[in-house]
Amino acid sequence: MATTAPVSTAAPRRPPSRLLRIVNSSIGLKLVMAVTGVILSGFVLGHMLGNLKVFEGPEALNAYGKLLRFEPALLWTVRFGLLAAVALHVWAYLRLTRSNLRARPAGYRVTAHRESTYASRTMALSGPLLLAFIIFHILHLTTGTVHPDPKEGDVYHNLVSGLRVVPVAIFYLVAMAALGMHLWHGVWSLFQSLGANQPRYRSFGRRFATVFTVLVVLGFAAIPLSIVTGLIK
Repeated sequence: MATTAPVSTAAPRRPPSRLLRIVNSSIGLKLVMAVTGVILSGFVLGHMLGNLKVFEGPEALNAYGKLLRFEPALLWTVRFGLLAAVALHVWAYLRLTRSNLRARPAGYRVTAHRESTYASRTMALSGPLLLAFIIFHILHLTTGTVHPDPKEGDVYHNLVSGLRVVPVAIFYLVAMAALGMHLWHGVWSLFQSLGANQPRYRSFGRRFATVFTVLVVLGFAAIPLSIVTGLIK
């Protein structure tokens, strides 16, 4: 007696949309990293310029902090947008890393670093360090959770008293060094992702990345150094 094969009632899987395929491709992931990198680099630059008002005194920095809190809804929208940019940046990096490992499961016996830089080879270290720093920075100067003497609305006091603690100041400086390596490689890679295939040396992308990184890192580093040495009191 012949038997009939059971007919599957499960709905056929829908193929992923074109947008999803593009985002999950190598080019799409690099584009996500590039776009979020631009957003985060712009924020870092603006944040550094705002923090430099500490050299103008308590009134200037506190006025800047008050301006940022003028519209709480807008402030929290920006904060959540930045957190989303960080999450997407990390997600795209992990997907790209996993894809590269799958394409090359066995490591080379001899590793050559002709085209890579020290910054690019340490991205896996500078990235997690910066993520840890962001979490600490939020708990330290935003929520005041780990701050020794937080005062609501007194940005100048919170910044100076918080960075007067030498181990904390050292951690900030180490994080700025990691930021420099991460930022320099990221900005230069952005030009390459956009198709600006330039020579490694003496290219506009490399020069722009170098100038941008030096300005940002020196601007940030000047604050804890000035506080620890007593230049800012």
